[in-house]
Amino acid sequence: MIRRPTDTWRAHVADFAAPYPEPFVAAAERVLTSFEAEVRRFGSPSDDEVLAAIRRVVEGLNAVDGTHDHDFDTVEREELCEFIDDVLTEAGIDLDGLAARRGIKRFELTDEWRDW
Repeated sequence: MIRRPTDTWRAHVADFAAPYPEPFVAAAERVLTSFEAEVRRFGSPSDDEVLAAIRRVVEGLNAVDGTHDHDFDTVEREELCEFIDDVLTEAGIDLDGLAARRGIKRFELTDEWRDW
């Protein structure tokens, strides 16, 4: 099982080690859970289906960013992108191939829609 960034954020909330408002963490968690469920339902998805899932998770996280007096910081952004990559890779998606077919680098797969 892939560890979600929100697991770490929740641990910090419990320890009062970082300013992660629980409603912010819960909202991000809902977006990530929905993304995981969508990817689990994939059979042999087309590039368009994979990109649509990436777009939905990114736009969902865009909606969370800046709420409850918290913005995604650099580390959180990296954790979120890594999580998206890990979920898709675990599902057998060839992200290097997808990126190459789009004429971009793998780390740019979220860039088209990402505001955070």
